[in-house]
Amino acid sequence: MTGSGEEYAPHPHIGGRSAALRALAGWRAGGPEAPRVLVVTGDSGSGRSRLVTGFLMLCEPDFRKRLPLEEMDPSTVPPEMAAPAVPSPAGLTAAQTLWLLADHYGSGATGVEGVFAELAALDEPVTVVVPDVDRAGPVRAAEEPARLVREVLTPLAGIETVRLLAELPRALAAELAGALPAGTVRVIDLDAPEWADPEGLVRQAQAALDPEFGAPELPFTVDPAARVALGAAVGRRAGTSALVVQLAVNCLLMAPEGFDPADESVLPTSLGEALDLHARRLGADPRTLRLLLAPLALAEAEGIPVQLWPRLASAVAGQDLSRAFAEGMPLVGPFVQPEEQEGPTGAEEAEEGDGGRTLVRLFHPALGDEIRAGLPDVRAAQTRIAMALLEAVPEQDWSKADPYVRDRIAGHTLEAGLLPQLLTDPGLFVHADPVSLRTAVEAVPAGELGAPARTYLRTAPLLTRAQVPPVLRAALLESAFMEDGLPEYAEAIHGRLGLDLPWRTLWSLPVPGVRAVTVGSVSRGAEPAIPVAVLVVPAGTPGARPVDEAEDGAGAEGAGGAESAGVDGAGGAGGAAMLVHGLVQADDGLGGVDPRQILQPSEDERDRAPLGLSRGADYLRIWDRASGEVVAALISDVPFTAADLSPDGILVVATERGAKALLIRPAGAAIAS
Repeated sequence: MTGSGEEYAPHPHIGGRSAALRALAGWRAGGPEAPRVLVVTGDSGSGRSRLVTGFLMLCEPDFRKRLPLEEMDPSTVPPEMAAPAVPSPAGLTAAQTLWLLADHYGSGATGVEGVFAELAALDEPVTVVVPDVDRAGPVRAAEEPARLVREVLTPLAGIETVRLLAELPRALAAELAGALPAGTVRVIDLDAPEWADPEGLVRQAQAALDPEFGAPELPFTVDPAARVALGAAVGRRAGTSALVVQLAVNCLLMAPEGFDPADESVLPTSLGEALDLHARRLGADPRTLRLLLAPLALAEAEGIPVQLWPRLASAVAGQDLSRAFAEGMPLVGPFVQPEEQEGPTGAEEAEEGDGGRTLVRLFHPALGDEIRAGLPDVRAAQTRIAMALLEAVPEQDWSKADPYVRDRIAGHTLEAGLLPQLLTDPGLFVHADPVSLRTAVEAVPAGELGAPARTYLRTAPLLTRAQVPPVLRAALLESAFMEDGLPEYAEAIHGRLGLDLPWRTLWSLPVPGVRAVTVGSVSRGAEPAIPVAVLVVPAGTPGARPVDEAEDGAGAEGAGGAESAGVDGAGGAGGAAMLVHGLVQADDGLGGVDPRQILQPSEDERDRAPLGLSRGADYLRIWDRASGEVVAALISDVPFTAADLSPDGILVVATERGAKALLIRPAGAAIAS
C-alpha cells in the first residue's frame, strides 16, 4: 500500500490511493494546514470519480458504519461529521446545480447572487463536494462544465466560509485554481508521481480477475498464481489509468479464446490500444470497431436506444453495418454498457404511453474522447447522425418520435452546425425537452437565430421552471408568437399539433407602459354593440385619447373591474391616455371613442359568468365557478400589470411589454396548469 503500512486494509471501494485519501481526510478535518479548496483532477479514466465516491462513503454517517474503519489507515479516515452537501451536476446546467445546493441549505433566494449571499451569511462553515464536473450539462457541445466552473464553483470558492472539494478535468482545474488567491487551492493530480498508485492498479486488476468478485472461471482466473501474475502485468502496462486496467480485463474475460497470459504484448497501455488490440485479437479491423462505437461517442445524455444504434452507426460509416452488428457483439461488448430504462413518469410521456426501453452507452466517457479524436470530421459525422434521426421521426410528428430523437437531436445538430435550420418547427419547440433544447439554443450565436428561435429562447424560462407539460408549452408559445408578430407560427400550433390548447390568443399590442385594462362594449345604436378592451397607457401613445380631469372619473367607472387596476389618478401620475381596441379583433373605427361611451359589465354579469379570475404577480388562473377547477393557467417572465376577464371568457392582460387578449376555452376542457 502506497505510503502506509501493510498492516492496514485498503479502502474496499478504491483499493488504494492512500496518499490521496490522506489529503482528502485532512481537508475534511479542516486543520490549520488544510487547504480550504481541494481539487481532484487527472486524465479521464484516471479514477478520480472513483476516488471521490470512495471518499464520500467515509463522509456519509450511515454508509461509513458499513466500512472496516478499524482496519484502515487512520490517517485516511476523515472524522465523523455531518455529511457534506453533494450537488451532482451530471446532466444538469450550471444554474440547476446551484439551485440543488440552494435547496440543500433551504435557501429562500430568488436569484443567483442571493444564493451566494445566503451561503456566506450562514453561521456554520459550508462544506460542499461537487463530483463529475466533466459530465455537467444536458448538451455536450454547449460546454456546460466550463460554465459551471466560472458561474458556480469560482464564486462559491471565493466565499471564505465555504470549504469546497471539486472533481474536475485538468484544464478546468487549472482555471479554477488560477481564479483564486494563491494558497487557497490544492490540486491533486492523480497522474502525477506524488499521487499515482501503481500498486492500487495491480490490486484492481487482480480483483477484477477473481471469480470471487464475479469473474468467469477461466484457467487464468481460477489459478491464484496465474491470476496474480496476470493482474500484475495488466496493472504495470496500464500506467496510471484505472480505466485501461478495467478495459483490459473486460476484453480478456469477454473473449478469452486464444489469449496467452504470458504474452504481455496483447495487454494495452492506452485506451486506443485497448480498442485496437481487442479488435485484432478477434480478427476484426480496428476501424470497424471504432465505427460501431462512433454513435455512442457522439451520443448525448445517458446513451442511445439500442434499436437506433445500428442505423446511426451505418449513417456515420456511410455504409450498411448491420452485418457487423449481427456478428460483432463480442467485439463491442467490453466497451459498452446497456441499461434498462423504466417507463417515463412525466406528464408528456404519460400522455404518449412510452414504456421501458434499453439504452446503450460507452463504458466510460474517456472512450468517447478517444473515438471522437479518431474521426476524420466530427461535424460531418454529426450531420449524418442528425439526418438519420430526422428520418426516424414517424410522419415528421415530434409527438410520436422516440424520446431520444425528440429530446437530443438539438445536441447533435448543434455540433453539426445545423441547429438554426431546425429551429423553425413549432412541433419540436413543443415536444422536445425544454431544458436540453434551451441549452442548445443558448449556445448558438444570437445573430444566427431566426425570429421563431428568438421567441422560443425568450419563452424557454417559463417552459423549464415548472416542467410544464406539452399542452401548456404549446399554449405559452402560441401566445408568445402572437406577441412577437409571428401569427403564422401561432396558427401552426393550433392547426398542426393536434393539441387542445386552453386558449387562443386573439391579438397582441406591443404598447409599453399599460397601467390598467378593462373589458366593455361600445353601443352603436341599432347595431350590435362592439366588445372592446380599454387600456390605460402613457400620454402620447399613438392612437390613444388623453384622459382629462372630466373624463378621468368616467373612465374610472368604466375600468373598475375587480381584476383591473382602474384609472383613478392616472392623469395625475405623469399623464395618461386611453386606448380602445376591439376585444375580439381590431376595429379601426374605435380610435375616437369617448371613454364615457364605454359600458362595463355589471357586477351581476361578472358574478354570473361561468369563469372566474385569480391573479398573482406573474401568474393568472382561470377557474370554473361551478366546479372550482382551474381550466387555464397563464404564467409570465415579467410581472402582470393588469388583467380583466369578460363574462364570455376573453382574458385581457398587460405586462411592461404590452397587452394581449386570449379567448379561454369553455369550462369542461382539459386543464392546463
